[in-house]
Amino acid sequence: MDDVTGFGDISPTTLADVVGRAQVMEARIRPLWGPMPRVAGPAFTVRCPSGDNLMLHAAIYRAAPGSVLVVEAGDADYALAGGNVCAVAQRRGIAGFVTNGVIRDLAEVRELGFPVFATGVVPFPGTKQAVAPLNQPLRCGGVIVCPRDIVVADEEGIVVTPAGRADEVLEAARAKAAKEAAESLDDWEAAHRARIDKILADQGYAG
Repeated sequence: MDDVTGFGDISPTTLADVVGRAQVMEARIRPLWGPMPRVAGPAFTVRCPSGDNLMLHAAIYRAAPGSVLVVEAGDADYALAGGNVCAVAQRRGIAGFVTNGVIRDLAEVRELGFPVFATGVVPFPGTKQAVAPLNQPLRCGGVIVCPRDIVVADEEGIVVTPAGRADEVLEAARAKAAKEAAESLDDWEAAHRARIDKILADQGYAG
């Protein structure tokens, strides 16, 4: 599926219910400023070893516009990128960064309005020495991410939809979102209370 536009209309919460926990990144990877706009796009994957950020810096010139750079960092002690790298990435049309590592120059990145989901901020940069292949499968935030997988991220979290399931997942997520939108809170409460009371009764709870 080349057109991922529809995923931008779907909350990570809805997607998570469709694809399951294994496709949801760890909570420690979070938006570094807010309110963060939702990011949705195909993954361009980057692996950076401990203390080095060369391949992320190379990737901003190689990723197609609309891509989400997903970076597996070897540590959270050295910044992968700063304000200028984020500014160039933004200018080149990259949708945002998602990484288990850290960045620096957060004030500049916030002023740019460039979306970065990371574990934190460190003011000292990594070196630029380690060459590695780009766009290879990797693990970030506990999720295996392959090139072209669809990444959707906002303040609710980060969900990765395998590229081969994109059409199926988007259809199911749209149906789920439409059903929820059509349900009143009164209807939801009645169904919810009945379900909870049944679970409690089945477990022998009489309170």
